[in-house]
Amino acid sequence: MANSVSYLNNQFIIAMPTLDDNNFSHTVTYLCQHNSDGALGIVINRSTGMKLSEIFKQMEIQVVSEAAREAFVFAGGPVQQDRGFVLHTSGGDWNATMEVSETISLTTSRDVLEAIAVGEGPAQYLVALGYAGWGEGQLEKEMLDNAWLNTPCADNILFETPINQRWNTAASHIGIDINKLTTMAGHG
Repeated sequence: MANSVSYLNNQFIIAMPTLDDNNFSHTVTYLCQHNSDGALGIVINRSTGMKLSEIFKQMEIQVVSEAAREAFVFAGGPVQQDRGFVLHTSGGDWNATMEVSETISLTTSRDVLEAIAVGEGPAQYLVALGYAGWGEGQLEKEMLDNAWLNTPCADNILFETPINQRWNTAASHIGIDINKLTTMAGHG
């Protein structure tokens, strides 16, 4: 029998309006890894209220780039909230990088932050504390329960769209007004 599982790497999963989990209500999560063991993603539309300058200070990294100093730090998910994750445009030679797609990578090593601090990092990036994780079969079950809508990733949503517009914009990217969906809606 053929394996009919479709993995959602390099896609957004958008919380349906009825998802009432405080960790994920009205979120857009970028899936970095999804396989038979589970899934790992970064929530891309929740700010911690912290600027990257605070992370640099905690890590004793000297900052030259004003843009880096003022960048928002995202709440990437409820797992390992004390650990940093950098979603960024591909390129560079960082110590701990996972290539998600041809254009997007995820790095967890200090060297990428040091490069960002002096304006020599990736062209576009998003720094998050924590990640969203699902165990084996958990995300698939939640998809069947209509908790999530999946859509292709759009780099402009990931890096350029204002944070408070990402939930609506990600859904409208595939022609859906997320505010009009009900519990009976399906996935994309």
